[in-house]
Amino acid sequence: MRYLIYICFLISFTINSQESIDAALINSTDIKIDQIVALDNFETFYYLQDNILYKQNKDGTSINYSNYQLGEMSTANAFNSLKINLFYQDFNLVIILDNRLAEIFKIDFNTAQPYKNVSYVSTGFDNTLWVFNIDFQQLELYDYKTNKTRFSAIPVQSIVLSLESDYNYCWLLTENYLYQYNYFGSMISKIENTGFTQISKSNGHLILKKEDTLYFKHKKKEDILPINLPKLLINQFLLTNETLYIYDLEKLHKYQLKIN
Repeated sequence: MRYLIYICFLISFTINSQESIDAALINSTDIKIDQIVALDNFETFYYLQDNILYKQNKDGTSINYSNYQLGEMSTANAFNSLKINLFYQDFNLVIILDNRLAEIFKIDFNTAQPYKNVSYVSTGFDNTLWVFNIDFQQLELYDYKTNKTRFSAIPVQSIVLSLESDYNYCWLLTENYLYQYNYFGSMISKIENTGFTQISKSNGHLILKKEDTLYFKHKKKEDILPINLPKLLINQFLLTNETLYIYDLEKLHKYQLKIN
């Protein structure tokens, strides 16, 4: 019995004392694009090239969307493939596309009542977007069908670096803190930012970048652990389930994370 207890203690200690995350290289693919938007479980690839959004299927067929009248596309979010949102910050405007990249909604924050001056946009649940309102320095959950703000967070006191979301949560990274909100708008965590500049999410897990290193935060744990990777130029990174993609401007590297 003592022996069994001792073994259980060792297993528990090993799990709880994990100090880093290992990553096994699956493959590397030559690619030259401006920006990766998303890679889903069906190997559908969304990317930007010359201010055009492309959707490339597993079989190599692709479709695209462009709107040069709106200038440069600031961000593209394909988390919900049925409601892809494209943000054009210079025009303070969002275009919503369906899965065929056809326009289904246009959101002009200049004509919204009240007016919104937006710097970040991310996907919400139903007909909502998470937006960061520069004038009030606050995160808002905006229903673009009813033109109503469902939730406004307490204003933040530092520069916003990144905004990520899924149907259940939203993460706001500022120079001082990483905030997490649920879809009701309640803040459920606030972690001091110790130098992270970018984030990516999948299924509640987070990947964070600090200088030339990537870190992993499990959705059920507070620890933020470094990922063991070879020295790479990390231009972009994405997390899909437990698969980490890193783009170095020449190759797209695919890694399997080994998460305890």
